[in-house]
Amino acid sequence: QVQLVESGGGLVQAGGSLRLSCIVSGLRFVDYAMGWFRQAPGKEREGVAAISQRSGSIYYADSVNGRFTISRDKVKNTVYLQMNSLNPEDTATYYCAADTLLGRLRPAYWTTGSRAVVAFWGQGTQVTVSS
Repeated sequence: QVQLVESGGGLVQAGGSLRLSCIVSGLRFVDYAMGWFRQAPGKEREGVAAISQRSGSIYYADSVNGRFTISRDKVKNTVYLQMNSLNPEDTATYYCAADTLLGRLRPAYWTTGSRAVVAFWGQGTQVTVSS
């Protein structure tokens, strides 16, 4: 059974930092690209960051570039999202996702229809940034 379990969300003041983690089990971690997505109330899910299987390719949404950093640890089967300089617009539920095709996770290629074809999703962790 494949599981993606996110953690690390919470309430933080504007300008603060959080690090999200996503522990992956039930699949061969090194075979999958990983991505982070977010969805605010009343809005569509959007891509935030994506990382290839060997960490050789990394992509960010323009809205987080320079503030967020995605990374992965093949020993711990975990993908991380370090979020700095948070602002209230970053408030959302954050999801991690796994797919063998990096293109399905790249923020620039993300569309609403992409959600159904991504292989695996986590349940999400809430991030709230107060002003």
